[in-house]
Amino acid sequence: MRNEHLTPIPLKFFDKILKEIDIGIHAVNHEGKTMIYNRKMAEIEGMKFEDVLDKDLLDVFSFHKNDYSTLIKALTKGETIINAKQTYFNNRGQEITTINNTFPIVDGESRIGAIEIARDVTKLEKLIRENMNKKSNTRYTFDSIIGSSSEIKDVIEASKRATRTNSSILIIGDTGTGKELFAQSIHNGSTRSSKPYISQNCAALPDNLIEGLLFGTKKGAFTGAIERPGLFEQAEGGTLLLDEINSLNPALQAKLLRSIQEKTVRRIGDTKDRKIDVRIIATINEDPIDAISKGRLRKDLYYRLSVVSLFIPPLRDRKKDIRDLVQFFIEKYNQLFGMTVKEVDEKVLNRFYQYEWPGNVRELEHVIEGAMNLIDHENAITYSHLPIHFRNKTQFKGDTNDHPVFIDNRDDILPLDQYLEELETNYLQKVLTLHNHNITQAAKSLGMSRQNLQYRLKKLRLK
Repeated sequence: MRNEHLTPIPLKFFDKILKEIDIGIHAVNHEGKTMIYNRKMAEIEGMKFEDVLDKDLLDVFSFHKNDYSTLIKALTKGETIINAKQTYFNNRGQEITTINNTFPIVDGESRIGAIEIARDVTKLEKLIRENMNKKSNTRYTFDSIIGSSSEIKDVIEASKRATRTNSSILIIGDTGTGKELFAQSIHNGSTRSSKPYISQNCAALPDNLIEGLLFGTKKGAFTGAIERPGLFEQAEGGTLLLDEINSLNPALQAKLLRSIQEKTVRRIGDTKDRKIDVRIIATINEDPIDAISKGRLRKDLYYRLSVVSLFIPPLRDRKKDIRDLVQFFIEKYNQLFGMTVKEVDEKVLNRFYQYEWPGNVRELEHVIEGAMNLIDHENAITYSHLPIHFRNKTQFKGDTNDHPVFIDNRDDILPLDQYLEELETNYLQKVLTLHNHNITQAAKSLGMSRQNLQYRLKKLRLK
């Protein structure tokens, strides 16, 4: 029975409920334009209110071919849709998966809109895909690579093209740039994805152990030796990643080269060769030309491995991606720590853009993880949450409150690698200008090969 004397509920009540309720709410009018869009829905879809409100739904979001919007279906057909899973994309191409309850809004005999109540299962979908990949000991695909900068997109495109063949690949990049992430993505994107993926860090074991591990052993080859297949045989039909290939001694590099060329391996102590079908991906964390000149990498092995060469840019060359990476790591550690941190303070983010990140993406992740260990109940990472060793770096020193002034002092001591890279960049630009950008003449005047100069220009992203 209705009470005619009930006090009307102020709109502020509804505004507060929409803002604080931990479920997404999205409503459109009879034209399909968004009228109601709450904070949780914006969080689920990674959108700003102004990008969605009063906009046509289909102008903002896109759907797979032959798929549809549950909201538009409820609006146009008058259907009530319960517990429907929907996968779609926001205006930046990010994939979203939700479970929806969707209802038409009716006034008399007219449908005047539709409303959707959504639960986010995007992370669950990703976990399912990752678990499917565990059968090949891999977790990463190209979807796992965070970043929209042209520098990282170029490498992703080149890597995707490399999935179509079985050629050897050399991945070149500083420590912490994510070389194994690319290696796993290539494996999972190739026809070998259902076969084994085996990774071995060549610097992790001494030479006498790494040889037996790679090539296998025959029983009686030495005291205690047993009949055991090596990693090449274990990776049959799949991919073998050899990390830090430049740490192998020259004799092992020669044996490795023979196995790659002949597509056979010979176990230690054996007299017969065994055929193998394995794709080799190798990584190196230094300029391969420098590694060759200093005797850490055989030239013939380099040419055999670098049929496809991928140069992973350091974080300092793709700073546009820092915001996306920070948000990704916040969400990752929210899940691991059971927290609800939303963002990083803009002043801290601006400092991140100024910092050179010698440890690359790995260092950024460690900083975010360290900060979230220091957070109590706050929703944002501030200066005071940053690990103390990080705050003590020159670029981050300031006063003791949460808003210290950033120091941009040209007299500060830079890391040696950064200083030398700046010197090399400026010098090569000067030499190229003097020779009207003629690579052959510039290389001759510098006393280096044309190939060496081209590699350095590519590494320094000079055209």
